[in-house]
Amino acid sequence: MSKVLEKKLDHRAQRRRRVHAVVRGTAVRPRLSVFISSRHITAQLIDDDKGVTLGYATTVGQKGITGTMTERASTVGQAIAKQAKGKKLKSVVFDRGGRLYHGRVAALADAARKEGLIF
Repeated sequence: MSKVLEKKLDHRAQRRRRVHAVVRGTAVRPRLSVFISSRHITAQLIDDDKGVTLGYATTVGQKGITGTMTERASTVGQAIAKQAKGKKLKSVVFDRGGRLYHGRVAALADAARKEGLIF
């Protein structure tokens, strides 16, 4: 692994630890965790007190979701917000998972906010 890639991954791990030290989900205000790979996007609503996933939305196996990764992130954000509404959750804690709040992460968050989630 090159030094540049190693440093980049190390910085992401540092950000992840910093975020996870503060962000904690409860049954009333679950954690909205975002994971972005090179091909797919996944968002989960997690109750950290009980250790259960309350809902999730992903692009894995979804043939109807097309477009750029940013457009897919918006679709996942809308879907996770609708699931939260279905479970009568209005407010969440946003966990960006060590990624910078920019691009795909911001698109997912903005789409969830437009659907009515508060964070």
